[in-house]
Amino acid sequence: MKSSRLVSILLLLQTRGRMTAAQLAADLEVSVRTVYRDIDALHAAGVPLYGDAGHAGGYRLLDGYRTRLTGLTTDEAEALFLAGAPGPAAELGLGPVLAAAQLKVRAALPAELRAHADRISARFHLDAPGWYADEDEVPHLPAVAAAVWDRRVLRVVYRRWREPTDVERRLEPYGLVLKAGRWYVVASAGSGSPRTYRVDQILQLLSVDEEFTPPDDFDLAAYWQAYQADFHGRLHAGEAVVRLAPGVAARLTGAAARAAHSTAVPEPDGWTRARLPIESLDHAHDDFLRLGADIEVVEPVELRERIAATAQALSRLYAVGNSSTYGDN
Repeated sequence: MKSSRLVSILLLLQTRGRMTAAQLAADLEVSVRTVYRDIDALHAAGVPLYGDAGHAGGYRLLDGYRTRLTGLTTDEAEALFLAGAPGPAAELGLGPVLAAAQLKVRAALPAELRAHADRISARFHLDAPGWYADEDEVPHLPAVAAAVWDRRVLRVVYRRWREPTDVERRLEPYGLVLKAGRWYVVASAGSGSPRTYRVDQILQLLSVDEEFTPPDDFDLAAYWQAYQADFHGRLHAGEAVVRLAPGVAARLTGAAARAAHSTAVPEPDGWTRARLPIESLDHAHDDFLRLGADIEVVEPVELRERIAATAQALSRLYAVGNSSTYGDN
């Protein structure tokens, strides 16, 4: 809507300073001609807005002018309070800051929007970690966050999964990421591309009186998206051909569920043949056993033979009369 777009132009110029019509059009996803019309409308409304010609030109507000309009819609106000995650903020040492900021925003909202924000806080609570995951102890998180903010080098003792497990590293921390309740720091070890480190695996930390400058083209969100794509690509490097009993595909989740849906071939007996991604033979063995007799592994042969051997061992273990404890009482 035009009124919402006019407020957006005011807020953009208020926060960023001088902007060209082309920059405003790109941010607002409209044409440059539309921006010109909106600027004329703001002029007509008495907003002290003017433009400078030339290569370094653009539109800007008169020095000292600040609009009191927030431009918040009902949905935006609700989203603001829904997105305020007290748990992660507290871990970063920002719990009181977040609470104070929300209090100030709430006080500035019109009564109707304030009521919507209050309902959001009363009816929705975000708790990101999974049920079966223990909370990570991250005593060094505030110090890591401070180093990220101040562009300070860190020297750490870091625990990794392979030998030697505990290693010393000099890190240039580019940014922090919270994923499924777990904190990661994206950092360069001084050479090559940045890597991802779990903050809870930092055993010792020493902030060094040394600043660093990250690459100009580094984008934390883009890095994380590429990192996740690479992780999932390596996670399911193998494949298994299976037969699924009726209704079993609905019990699958994630990549297995998507693959079962896209590769499903119905068979005459009512079962379905599909190709499922697997991380390794060990993981697939454990995952497929959970489905019991509702799944048959066709390929790879090694996986089929391992599951068959486990099934035979279970059959012997649970054979009537073979238990050393069954019926003792």
